[in-house]
Amino acid sequence: MNSPAHPGDEAVCCGSCAAPASLSRQVAWLQTVTIAWMVLECAGSLWAAAQAHSVALLAFGSDSLIELFSASVVLLQFLPRFPLKKAHAERAAAILLYLLAAVVVLIAALAYRSPIETSCLGIGITAAALIVMPVLAALKRRQAHASNDRALAADATQSATCAYLAAVTLAGLVVFSIWHIAWVDSAAALAAVPILIIEGRRTRRGEGCGCA
Repeated sequence: MNSPAHPGDEAVCCGSCAAPASLSRQVAWLQTVTIAWMVLECAGSLWAAAQAHSVALLAFGSDSLIELFSASVVLLQFLPRFPLKKAHAERAAAILLYLLAAVVVLIAALAYRSPIETSCLGIGITAAALIVMPVLAALKRRQAHASNDRALAADATQSATCAYLAAVTLAGLVVFSIWHIAWVDSAAALAAVPILIIEGRRTRRGEGCGCA
């Protein structure tokens, strides 16, 4: 029976094999948490939008829906029974970034000077998202760096953008409730569009991760 040249060789081999599996489990867990949160966020914000007649909340809910799709796409890469190639995931992530930019522009245009009502549910959801999404974005960036996964990096960008839009929507609701200025959230939301387009282009070209 042949024995390893060095006693530690087998342990090193097992450790190197276990590392990718452990990383995959971490990413899968992170995306599962994201999906669960986005389901609640999307449903709650869209319900609040309908109740308050708020187009800004509708934009936030649309962003949450796209983030839900993005997180699902990334998760498929790490499921053993349904693996998704990185190239396909990167292409899908880029398309979702472009789609999110288009949604933000469309909803921001519709929301210009649109009268809204203060929504306690909307304020609560956006305030919670303002706390949760930056944490998820930071964790995803770290995992994207470790796995060199551009699709996960793009998903981290969407999570960060979701936090930004949450802040914008929350500010818009508060400002309107005090000063009745309805166009503030639309103007601020448009500032996220260039970021989304740039990240979408870089992801599509395979250079958007910065984790090589």
